[in-house]
Formats: sequence, structure tokens, C-alpha cells
Amino acid sequence: MAGARALRERLLYFVLTPAIVIAILVLGWLALRTTLQIEKARQQTVLDATLTLAEERVGILDKFVIEQDNVVAAHVDLADLGAIGKRWKSTALRETPTVRAILLLDMSSPAHEVLAFHSLAPGPENDTFRRLLLRRLLPAMNVAGQVEELRHLHLVVEEQSYLISYWQRQFEGRSYMVVAWHDVPRLVHEGMPRLYRDPDRSASRMNIVDEQGRIVFGPPIQGGAFTVGLPFPTTLYNWRLQVALASADELSEKVQRRQMIELSMVSVAGLVAVIGLIIVLVAAAKERRVSTLKSDFVANVSHELKTPLSLVRMFGELLLLDRVRSDEKRKQYLQIIVGESERLSALIDNVLDFAKVERGKAAYEFVPGDVGETVLRAVEIYRYRAEREELALEVDVPADLPGARLDARALELAVINLLDNALKYAKGGGRIEVSAARRGKEIEVRIADHGPGIAPAEQERIFDRFVRGSSAEARAVRGSGIGLALVKHIAEAHGGRVRVQSPLEGGRGTAFVIVLPALAQPAWDRPAARPSSPGGRASAPPHEPQEGPPSSGPAPSSPAPSSPAPSSPAPHERP
Repeated sequence: MAGARALRERLLYFVLTPAIVIAILVLGWLALRTTLQIEKARQQTVLDATLTLAEERVGILDKFVIEQDNVVAAHVDLADLGAIGKRWKSTALRETPTVRAILLLDMSSPAHEVLAFHSLAPGPENDTFRRLLLRRLLPAMNVAGQVEELRHLHLVVEEQSYLISYWQRQFEGRSYMVVAWHDVPRLVHEGMPRLYRDPDRSASRMNIVDEQGRIVFGPPIQGGAFTVGLPFPTTLYNWRLQVALASADELSEKVQRRQMIELSMVSVAGLVAVIGLIIVLVAAAKERRVSTLKSDFVANVSHELKTPLSLVRMFGELLLLDRVRSDEKRKQYLQIIVGESERLSALIDNVLDFAKVERGKAAYEFVPGDVGETVLRAVEIYRYRAEREELALEVDVPADLPGARLDARALELAVINLLDNALKYAKGGGRIEVSAARRGKEIEVRIADHGPGIAPAEQERIFDRFVRGSSAEARAVRGSGIGLALVKHIAEAHGGRVRVQSPLEGGRGTAFVIVLPALAQPAWDRPAARPSSPGGRASAPPHEPQEGPPSSGPAPSSPAPSSPAPSSPAPHERP
């Protein structure tokens, strides 16, 4: 069984624990990757929406220019060149607001003669444009492929932008080219405001920049993750339209903030998982330690039960077989049997009380009572044992000690436990001090010995269940390991506490102090404890029944034994 348990523990530590850690890391990595992918998909969705909006807006300008080109094409009749200008000008301002001039070129002649030139604004600029068209623009035009296809030329000449729409036609065996000269400044200042109303007040911001990045139309836009720029497909293809969502900066901050939150959540989840694993491991280690302590407790209790039973049986058999030679020996054997029986009964009571505490079924009857009388009663129980072991039992319980709400039996049990501890460890010190005093609104009951003391590292653990200190093991002191746990529980049940002080003098000695809340009432009518006798014999006043204050009633108490026993209960030992 032990080998199988050890194998399971090794399996837990060396197989399951690394597997859990690896699983946590894998899950954390998958969660992080999923978070990043989701965030990337969100950003891509926003970018796709912005791109769709940009494509829609560049298409608006191209459609506006091409619709004017179609109107011009409808007015051009190669059979009646003289009527072209008349028909176009009659509707030009309404149907082709950005077309400044229409030209007709004879592409069959080597000089590409201009056969017709109709302009809405006659002036020297027309002659300049005619020469520019023949010398600079015409060589840049694409005349290959389908001759009747509508095409556009966007070119900057001497820092002036030109937009030309052109297409070819065949008539009576000759090739002609129709050219529509668009007024770019008018297109910018009149056409674009009409096409893109309130470019900075809608759900997005937009502007148009030229080939050098200078803003032609619209407000400045700060470039960011959600800003998209597209060139115009067919008309002003050297210019670029830029679109950004109106809340681009806010969205960027929101995305970063959300990403940080999700990363933090993943980190916190991983941290919680790791902490949970650590808690499980610590709990498992603690459970193993408690299991070991329980095993030691069972062994100690078994030994504690076996020793008095063996003595009772041995001396009982001697008396039964009438092998006792004198009445003095017979009385001594009977005293040993009674003492060991009381030790056995006390041990069983301790175990039963501790079991009630562990199950949460410990019940106390709290009534106003005399703390001093309860302490003196516990001292009287141990008086004979202290005399037999030649220990001075010094008692200081003042007569004016106030009362407290207490369970007399439980408090007496706590004092007995501490006295038993002191007697076990005070053999080298020769003196045990028991005192009770008022400290403000509290009563302190102090039991001190001058034994080896308790190591500072063990002082916090000695009140834990099943814990025995190193000095108990080194000195082979008998005990079960539950007495101080009972003392702590009883003190806290009374609304008080217990503490330990060690060392006291010269690096030796230990004092346990039980602190109880005092009652705001007159002191009990009880004489003070008598001091110890010079020969090391401890003395206490006779514990005759005393009457408490009329308002409180008598305190419950347990009767003292009718005759002193050579030994007394041994509930627990301390380190």
C-alpha cells in the first residue's frame, strides 16, 4: 500500500503536474492567438469598409466627367461640323459645366490639322492650348487599339494640370479625333464641392491630393491604420483620393485598448490557472502532512493508552494474586491504579473533546463565573504531582479578580492542559508559576515554567492539531499532540485568545497566557491563594463553594477528586 501511494505521489509530481502546466501554456497561447486573429479580422473589416467607401467616391468623379464626355459626343456630327459648337454651347453650362473647349482633329493628315475649335471662353489661352495639344499632349495620347474608345489624358505641364477626354471616329474613309478640354480648376472649385458635400462632417473624412501629395481639395487628414488612398481610375489618375473614418483615431485607441484588455485577461487567466495549480499542490502537500500527523497522533494515543493500561493490569494482577507483602505496598499499588485510571480517563476525554471540535459540535455553557476559583481548582488537581516531583508550584490569584462569562469545565480543562505541559518540561527548572490578573478590560491567566523553552520557529505551529515540537521528540515526552489545539479553541470560544512567551530568563522557560474578557461587575468574594510553602510544596485555598453576585448566579464547577492521585491527566505536551 505504501509503495502504491508513493508511486501515485511520484506520478502526480512528475507526470500530471508538468502535463497541467503544458496544458495551461497551450491553452493560453491558443487564446492569445485567437484574440489576435479576431482583432486582426476586426481591423480588416474596418479597412474593407473604408476601401469600399473610397472606391465609391473615386467612381463619383469619374462618372461625372464621363457623363459630360458622352454629352459632347452626342453633339458632335461629322457631317455638319459648323453646327457642333452651336448645339453644344446651348446646353454647356447645364450639361457639361467643366468642359472648356471642344476640338476636332483630322488624324488622316500628317499635320493633324485642327478642323474645329469651339470654346466657352475665347482668348489667348485657346491658342496656347492648341499649340500645346499638337506639340505635347497629342504625342502622349494613346491612339492604339479600338479607335472609338473613350480615353483620358491627365498630365502636368509647367505646373499646370490638364485633363483631356478624347476618342476617334471614322467618316467617309477618314479618321477624326474629338477632344474635350476639361477646366481642372473649375472642376476642383465647383465640381468637387458639389460631388463631395461636407467632406469633414459625415461619417468619414476625405481629401484629394495631387501627384506631389499636396492637398487639392478637402481638409488635412492625419494618416493612420484606417486611412485609405486610391487614385482615380480613368480621369484624374495622377491624383489620389484619401478617405479616413471620422473616428479613426478613436477606433485605433479603442482597438489598442481592447487588445490590451484581452491580453490582460488572458494573462490573468493564465496566472489564475498557475495559482490554482500551486494551491492544489500546496493543499496536496498539506494533506499529506496532516495525514502523517494523524498517523503520528494515532501512534502516540495508542502508546498513551497502552502505558496506563499495562500498569493497571500489572498492579491489578499483583493485588489479585495476593503477592503484596505489606499494607503500605498495597496502598501504593492502589494509588498507582487510581492515578493511571485518571490519566486514561483524561486522555479519553481530551480525544473526545477534540473530536467534537473537529466536527464543529463542541458546545459550551457560558455563565458568569469565577475565573480565579476555576484556576485554583485546576491547580489543586496537580498539587500532589508537583509535590511528588519536587517542583515548587507558586500560585498568585488575587481575591479581587473580576469574573467572566465562562464554561468552568472547559476553562479548567485548558488550565489543566497547560499545567500538564509545565510539569513535563519544568523538571530541570524546579518551579512552576500560576497567576491570574486583570489587565484593563481583560483577565490574563498565566502558566509559566523554567524548562528548556520553545524555539521561535515553532511557536506559531504548536497550537496546530497533531503538532509536537522538536524538544518533545528529543526528550521522549509522552503526549498526543492535541492539547494546545484544544486550549486555543477553548480560549477563542470564550471570546479570548492564547499566546506563548519563550524564552523567559537566561534563554530558558515558557509562559502560556490565556486572555479572557472580564465582566464589568464587583470581584467575587474569595480569599487569595496562599503562597507556596518553603519546602517546594504548592498551596491553594480550599475550594469551598462560594456564592457569586446576586445578579449572576453560581458558576458551574467540577468537584475536585476526593483523594490526591500520584499522577494526573496528561492531555498534551508542547515542544
